Amino acid sequence: MSRQELVALSVGGVRFVTQVCTLQQFPESRLARMLSGDDQEFKQVNGEFFVDRDGTLFSYIMDFLRTLKVSLPADFSDYQRLQREAEFYGLYMLAELLSQEHLLRPRLEILEVRCSLQETQAFFRIFGSCSPTVETLAEQITVFTGQQAGHSWNSPFPSPKALLPLPLERPSHHDLAFQCGTNYSAGDQFVARYVSIKPDSRKLVNGTNVLGLLLDTLLKAGFRLLSTRTVSSEDKVECYSFERRQRPAGLTVTLSQSLGTSRGAQATRKQVQKGK
Repeated sequence: MSRQELVALSVGGVRFVTQVCTLQQFPESRLARMLSGDDQEFKQVNGEFFVDRDGTLFSYIMDFLRTLKVSLPADFSDYQRLQREAEFYGLYMLAELLSQEHLLRPRLEILEVRCSLQETQAFFRIFGSCSPTVETLAEQITVFTGQQAGHSWNSPFPSPKALLPLPLERPSHHDLAFQCGTNYSAGDQFVARYVSIKPDSRKLVNGTNVLGLLLDTLLKAGFRLLSTRTVSSEDKVECYSFERRQRPAGLTVTLSQSLGTSRGAQATRKQVQKGK
Protein backbone atom coordinates (compact mmCIF):
# COMPACT_ATOMS: atom_id res chain seq x y z
CA MET A 1 0.00 0.00 0.00
CA SER A 2 1.15 3.56 -0.73
CA ARG A 3 1.25 5.93 2.23
CA GLN A 4 -1.53 8.13 0.80
CA GLU A 5 -3.84 5.25 -0.04
CA LEU A 6 -7.13 5.05 1.84
CA VAL A 7 -7.97 2.13 4.10
CA ALA A 8 -11.28 1.27 5.77
CA LEU A 9 -11.76 -0.36 9.17
CA SER A 10 -14.87 -1.67 10.88
CA VAL A 11 -14.26 -1.56 14.63
CA GLY A 12 -17.10 -3.09 16.60
CA GLY A 13 -19.45 -2.18 13.75
CA VAL A 14 -18.28 1.45 13.52
CA ARG A 15 -16.67 2.31 10.18
CA PHE A 16 -13.50 4.41 9.92
CA VAL A 17 -11.69 5.58 6.78
CA THR A 18 -8.16 6.95 7.00
CA GLN A 19 -4.85 7.10 5.17
CA VAL A 20 -2.29 4.34 5.36
CA CYS A 21 0.32 6.77 6.71
CA THR A 22 -1.93 7.54 9.71
CA LEU A 23 -1.98 3.88 10.76
CA GLN A 24 1.78 3.67 10.19
CA GLN A 25 2.66 6.42 12.67
CA PHE A 26 4.04 3.72 14.99
CA PRO A 27 5.56 1.01 12.76
CA GLU A 28 5.62 -1.65 15.48
CA SER A 29 1.99 -1.19 16.47
CA ARG A 30 -0.58 -3.84 15.56
CA LEU A 31 -2.36 -1.38 13.28
CA ALA A 32 0.80 -0.93 11.20
CA ARG A 33 1.43 -4.68 11.13
CA MET A 34 -2.19 -5.21 10.09
CA LEU A 35 -1.53 -3.38 6.81
CA SER A 36 1.31 -5.72 5.90
CA GLY A 37 -0.73 -8.79 6.82
CA ASP A 38 1.54 -9.69 9.75
CA ASP A 39 -1.26 -9.76 12.33
CA GLN A 40 -3.81 -12.46 11.62
CA GLU A 41 -6.30 -11.25 14.25
CA PHE A 42 -7.33 -8.45 11.88
CA LYS A 43 -9.48 -9.99 9.14
CA GLN A 44 -10.43 -8.36 5.83
CA VAL A 45 -14.13 -8.58 5.02
CA ASN A 46 -15.36 -7.06 1.73
CA GLY A 47 -12.22 -4.95 1.47
CA GLU A 48 -12.44 -3.63 5.05
CA PHE A 49 -10.38 -4.67 8.05
CA PHE A 50 -12.68 -6.00 10.78
CA VAL A 51 -11.69 -5.55 14.44
CA ASP A 52 -13.84 -6.94 17.23
CA ARG A 53 -13.17 -4.09 19.69
CA ASP A 54 -14.95 -0.99 21.03
CA GLY A 55 -15.68 1.36 18.12
CA THR A 56 -16.47 4.38 20.30
CA LEU A 57 -13.12 4.22 22.09
CA PHE A 58 -11.34 3.65 18.78
CA SER A 59 -12.38 7.15 17.69
CA TYR A 60 -10.02 8.50 20.39
CA ILE A 61 -7.29 6.14 19.12
CA MET A 62 -7.72 7.59 15.63
CA ASP A 63 -7.66 11.16 16.96
CA PHE A 64 -4.34 10.41 18.66
CA LEU A 65 -2.85 8.91 15.49
CA ARG A 66 -3.91 11.94 13.46
CA THR A 67 -2.77 14.61 15.92
CA LEU A 68 -0.26 12.82 18.20
CA LYS A 69 -2.15 14.48 21.03
CA VAL A 70 -4.43 13.17 23.77
CA SER A 71 -7.39 15.53 24.08
CA LEU A 72 -10.51 14.06 25.67
CA PRO A 73 -14.00 15.47 26.32
CA ALA A 74 -14.62 17.15 29.67
CA ASP A 75 -17.05 14.39 30.71
CA PHE A 76 -14.78 11.50 29.67
CA SER A 77 -14.26 8.87 32.40
CA ASP A 78 -13.18 5.59 30.71
CA TYR A 79 -9.44 6.15 31.12
CA GLN A 80 -8.65 2.55 32.10
CA ARG A 81 -10.70 1.08 29.24
CA LEU A 82 -9.08 3.40 26.71
CA GLN A 83 -5.66 2.52 28.13
CA ARG A 84 -6.43 -1.20 27.61
CA GLU A 85 -7.48 -0.46 24.02
CA ALA A 86 -4.22 1.41 23.42
CA GLU A 87 -2.26 -1.56 24.77
CA PHE A 88 -4.26 -3.95 22.56
CA TYR A 89 -3.27 -1.97 19.45
CA GLY A 90 0.35 -1.80 20.58
CA LEU A 91 0.25 1.96 21.08
CA TYR A 92 2.26 1.96 24.27
CA MET A 93 3.07 5.68 24.22
CA LEU A 94 -0.66 6.45 24.23
CA ALA A 95 -1.18 3.96 27.06
CA GLU A 96 1.58 5.65 29.05
CA LEU A 97 0.02 9.09 28.56
CA LEU A 98 -3.39 7.77 29.62
CA SER A 99 -1.84 6.46 32.83
CA GLN A 100 -1.31 10.12 33.81
CA GLU A 101 -5.02 10.55 34.38
CA HIS A 102 -4.54 13.46 36.78
CA LEU A 103 -3.14 15.57 33.93
CA LEU A 104 -6.05 14.79 31.62
CA ARG A 105 -9.01 15.34 33.91
CA PRO A 106 -10.75 18.75 33.91
CA ARG A 107 -9.98 20.98 36.89
CA LEU A 108 -12.63 22.67 38.97
CA GLU A 109 -11.92 26.39 39.24
CA ILE A 110 -13.46 28.53 42.02
CA LEU A 111 -13.86 32.31 41.91
CA GLU A 112 -15.34 34.72 44.46
CA VAL A 113 -16.39 38.33 43.93
CA ARG A 114 -16.85 40.44 47.06
CA CYS A 115 -18.56 43.77 46.68
CA SER A 116 -19.36 46.54 49.13
CA LEU A 117 -21.78 49.17 47.81
CA GLN A 118 -21.58 52.40 49.82
CA GLU A 119 -23.46 55.64 49.18
CA THR A 120 -21.14 57.10 46.56
CA GLN A 121 -18.46 54.42 46.29
CA ALA A 122 -18.14 50.70 45.66
CA PHE A 123 -15.27 48.40 46.63
CA PHE A 124 -14.52 45.13 44.82
CA ARG A 125 -12.22 42.23 45.59
CA ILE A 126 -11.87 39.10 43.45
CA PHE A 127 -10.37 35.84 44.75
CA GLY A 128 -9.56 32.97 42.36
CA SER A 129 -8.19 29.45 42.78
CA CYS A 130 -6.47 29.73 39.39
CA SER A 131 -3.94 32.57 39.23
CA PRO A 132 -3.88 32.78 35.37
CA THR A 133 -7.61 33.59 35.44
CA VAL A 134 -7.00 36.38 37.95
CA GLU A 135 -4.19 37.67 35.71
CA THR A 136 -6.56 37.69 32.73
CA LEU A 137 -9.17 39.64 34.69
CA ALA A 138 -6.52 42.12 35.82
CA GLU A 139 -5.69 42.74 32.14
CA GLN A 140 -9.38 43.29 31.33
CA ILE A 141 -10.18 45.71 34.17
CA THR A 142 -8.94 49.31 34.06
CA VAL A 143 -9.64 52.01 36.65
CA PHE A 144 -9.54 55.67 35.60
CA THR A 145 -9.58 58.72 37.84
CA GLY A 146 -10.34 62.39 37.22
CA GLN A 147 -11.98 65.45 38.68
CA GLN A 148 -15.43 66.62 37.67
CA ALA A 149 -17.58 69.56 38.66
CA GLY A 150 -21.20 69.31 39.71
CA HIS A 151 -21.52 65.61 38.94
CA SER A 152 -22.99 63.04 41.24
CA TRP A 153 -22.75 59.30 41.84
CA ASN A 154 -25.30 58.51 39.15
CA SER A 155 -23.65 60.50 36.38
CA PRO A 156 -23.39 58.20 33.34
CA PHE A 157 -20.71 60.26 31.60
CA PRO A 158 -17.07 60.74 32.57
CA SER A 159 -15.53 64.17 32.81
CA PRO A 160 -14.43 65.65 29.50
CA LYS A 161 -11.03 66.19 31.07
CA ALA A 162 -8.38 63.54 30.49
CA LEU A 163 -8.74 60.55 32.79
CA LEU A 164 -5.69 58.92 34.32
CA PRO A 165 -5.45 55.11 34.59
CA LEU A 166 -4.76 53.71 38.05
CA PRO A 167 -3.08 50.37 38.85
CA LEU A 168 -5.22 47.67 40.41
CA GLU A 169 -4.36 46.45 43.87
CA ARG A 170 -2.81 42.97 43.74
CA PRO A 171 -2.50 41.61 47.30
CA SER A 172 -1.39 38.25 45.85
CA HIS A 173 -1.36 36.19 42.64
CA HIS A 174 -4.82 34.92 43.53
CA ASP A 175 -6.73 38.15 44.14
CA LEU A 176 -7.17 41.70 42.99
CA ALA A 177 -9.01 44.76 44.31
CA PHE A 178 -10.36 48.01 42.89
CA GLN A 179 -13.00 50.66 43.58
CA CYS A 180 -15.23 53.09 41.74
CA GLY A 181 -17.44 56.06 42.62
CA THR A 182 -16.97 59.65 43.70
CA ASN A 183 -15.34 61.47 46.60
CA TYR A 184 -16.04 65.08 47.56
CA SER A 185 -12.86 67.07 47.04
CA ALA A 186 -13.24 70.85 47.45
CA GLY A 187 -15.89 73.35 46.43
CA ASP A 188 -18.05 71.71 43.79
CA GLN A 189 -15.28 69.33 42.68
CA PHE A 190 -15.58 65.57 42.87
CA VAL A 191 -12.81 63.01 42.40
CA ALA A 192 -14.33 60.20 40.39
CA ARG A 193 -13.10 56.66 39.68
CA TYR A 194 -14.43 54.93 36.60
CA VAL A 195 -14.11 51.24 35.77
CA SER A 196 -13.84 49.77 32.28
CA ILE A 197 -13.99 46.00 31.68
CA LYS A 198 -12.91 44.75 28.24
CA PRO A 199 -14.30 44.07 25.72
CA ASP A 200 -16.92 46.60 26.91
CA SER A 201 -15.53 50.09 26.27
CA ARG A 202 -17.75 52.00 28.69
CA LYS A 203 -16.30 53.79 31.71
CA LEU A 204 -18.70 53.19 34.60
CA VAL A 205 -18.75 55.09 37.88
CA ASN A 206 -21.84 53.54 39.47
CA GLY A 207 -21.00 50.50 41.59
CA THR A 208 -24.21 48.64 40.76
CA ASN A 209 -23.49 48.98 37.04
CA VAL A 210 -19.89 47.84 37.49
CA LEU A 211 -21.05 44.81 39.49
CA GLY A 212 -23.57 43.87 36.81
CA LEU A 213 -20.96 44.13 34.05
CA LEU A 214 -18.41 42.15 36.07
CA LEU A 215 -20.86 39.30 36.75
CA ASP A 216 -21.93 39.26 33.11
CA THR A 217 -18.28 39.08 32.01
CA LEU A 218 -17.67 36.04 34.23
CA LEU A 219 -20.81 34.26 32.99
CA LYS A 220 -19.72 34.81 29.37
CA ALA A 221 -16.29 33.39 30.27
CA GLY A 222 -17.93 30.07 31.22
CA PHE A 223 -18.33 30.52 34.97
CA ARG A 224 -21.50 29.38 36.72
CA LEU A 225 -22.96 31.32 39.65
CA LEU A 226 -23.17 28.99 42.66
CA SER A 227 -24.39 31.23 45.45
CA THR A 228 -24.76 34.73 46.81
CA ARG A 229 -24.30 35.45 50.49
CA THR A 230 -23.87 38.40 52.84
CA VAL A 231 -20.39 38.45 54.37
CA SER A 232 -20.95 41.54 56.49
CA SER A 233 -24.35 43.20 56.88
CA GLU A 234 -22.74 46.12 58.73
CA ASP A 235 -20.30 46.89 55.88
CA LYS A 236 -22.81 45.79 53.22
CA VAL A 237 -20.40 43.20 51.76
CA GLU A 238 -21.94 40.66 49.40
CA CYS A 239 -20.08 37.60 48.11
CA TYR A 240 -20.79 35.95 44.74
CA SER A 241 -19.33 32.45 44.30
CA PHE A 242 -18.63 30.99 40.86
CA GLU A 243 -17.21 27.76 39.49
CA ARG A 244 -15.92 26.66 36.09
CA ARG A 245 -14.58 23.37 34.77
CA GLN A 246 -11.26 24.21 33.18
CA ARG A 247 -10.21 22.00 30.27
CA PRO A 248 -6.78 20.47 30.96
CA ALA A 249 -3.74 20.93 28.83
CA GLY A 250 -3.46 18.23 26.19
CA LEU A 251 -0.62 15.71 26.24
CA THR A 252 1.32 15.22 23.04
CA VAL A 253 4.26 13.18 21.76
CA THR A 254 7.06 14.32 19.47
CA LEU A 255 8.42 11.63 17.21
CA SER A 256 12.09 11.54 16.27
CA GLN A 257 13.17 11.15 12.66
CA SER A 258 14.29 7.58 13.33
CA LEU A 259 11.43 5.63 14.93
CA GLY A 260 12.34 2.75 17.16
CA THR A 261 10.05 0.73 19.37
CA SER A 262 6.61 2.13 19.98
CA ARG A 263 7.07 1.84 23.72
CA GLY A 264 8.58 5.32 23.65
CA ALA A 265 12.33 4.79 23.22
CA GLN A 266 12.35 7.26 20.33
CA ALA A 267 9.72 9.65 21.58
CA THR A 268 9.33 12.28 24.23
CA ARG A 269 6.17 13.71 25.64
CA LYS A 270 5.45 17.22 26.74
CA GLN A 271 2.54 19.21 28.04
CA VAL A 272 1.06 21.70 25.56
CA GLN A 273 -1.00 24.80 26.20
CA LYS A 274 -4.81 24.54 26.35
CA GLY A 275 -6.55 25.51 23.16
CA LYS A 276 -9.69 27.62 23.23
